[in-house]
Amino acid sequence: MSQSELYVSLDIGSSSIKVLIGEVDGETLHVIGVGNVQSSGIRRGTIIDIDATVESIQKAVDQAERMTGMAIHEVVVGIPANGVTLQDVKGVVAVNSENREITDDDLDRVMQSAQVMSVPPEREIVNIIPKQFIVDDYGEITDPRGMIGVRLEMDGTLITTSKTLVHNILRCVERAGLTIREIYLQPLAAGTFALTDDEMNHGTAFIDIGGGSTTIAIFGDDRLMATSVLPIGGDHVTKDLSIVLKTPTEQARKIKHKFGHAFYDDASDDDLFEVPVIGADSKEQYSQRYISEIIGVRLEELFDLVLEELFKMGIKDLPGGVVLTGGITKIEGMLPLARHVLKSRVRIHTPEYIGVREPMYTTAVGLIRYAHMQEEFFGSISDEPAVSTSDDHSFAQAKAQKQTNREHVEKESFMSKARKVFNNFFE
Repeated sequence: MSQSELYVSLDIGSSSIKVLIGEVDGETLHVIGVGNVQSSGIRRGTIIDIDATVESIQKAVDQAERMTGMAIHEVVVGIPANGVTLQDVKGVVAVNSENREITDDDLDRVMQSAQVMSVPPEREIVNIIPKQFIVDDYGEITDPRGMIGVRLEMDGTLITTSKTLVHNILRCVERAGLTIREIYLQPLAAGTFALTDDEMNHGTAFIDIGGGSTTIAIFGDDRLMATSVLPIGGDHVTKDLSIVLKTPTEQARKIKHKFGHAFYDDASDDDLFEVPVIGADSKEQYSQRYISEIIGVRLEELFDLVLEELFKMGIKDLPGGVVLTGGITKIEGMLPLARHVLKSRVRIHTPEYIGVREPMYTTAVGLIRYAHMQEEFFGSISDEPAVSTSDDHSFAQAKAQKQTNREHVEKESFMSKARKVFNNFFE
């Protein structure tokens, strides 16, 4: 297999940072390396501590490298939906070739022309998604290359976000000694492959419940139509358990995943488990039904907020239903509670790949598959392999080189950093 089909995704979340090394063969993805560490320096999708975030990224990368014996150089990065704006755009160009056959160059030019618009200086273009191509008034074309025409048009959606958010994420990735292969909006990459064709077409809410926030993405007509972020997630459930049970946060997190149940009516009242108490040598006993009330109340509040947000977004009907994903969705009772509150058809998406068969990996898997799909359509954009793999000596050399790259970034002067930041803001 060629190196161009090896991808590494980096999913920077509020509760954990995940690194996946994937080998793509046609439509098949083989996950060959996984790094998953608890994140520091990130709150609700926003970086609040650069150094802590860089350290967390390095730990996740090192974990994946040790698992595979590969040195990671290049990553596909996911950008959270915080502050994202979707805007309809249109590009128009004349076909260049003498025989009027539409080529890759024409496709590239029409995509670029769609981005020639007034973007506020504090905003950054993340992605542009084609809705359709039009060749001499013939529309609904998915790929115009090879067709004959005089004029090529494209209707698309331009995705922009906060320049500060993007540049802080990119700065952390670079300081971790990595180069960036491409960046994609997280719910776009995840939802495109988590949803079925009918769900993508009919109108579906894709809801990713993260640690510090919940992302709502609306898909319909085979495209992303709207997105929003709620400042509540699985970590709030952990905090509630920690407070009510008077137990350490890490212990509350373990209890949530091991004994948690979201639907009070179905929870067990028979089996008891012990919980250590903060500041005491004693342990308290609780039943699953007792903690299900704590978990259920918080999740019910979350789903109520989702309904309110859907109303604000003008979503009146979801023929495709609701698809849930994210680490907390594997808790028992999640489906009946979601169906009870949302009054809709609900399913939970879990990636079907060995090593990542948990909802928490949906975004990391989606980033790899989306990057492959884009490069298949537009052509490969990477000149160097995402990972290197050979003997132990070469692996050690690659690790040493990456450490040198990290140190080079760290040693930049304060004024150099400041100039870069201001140049980015005013370019």
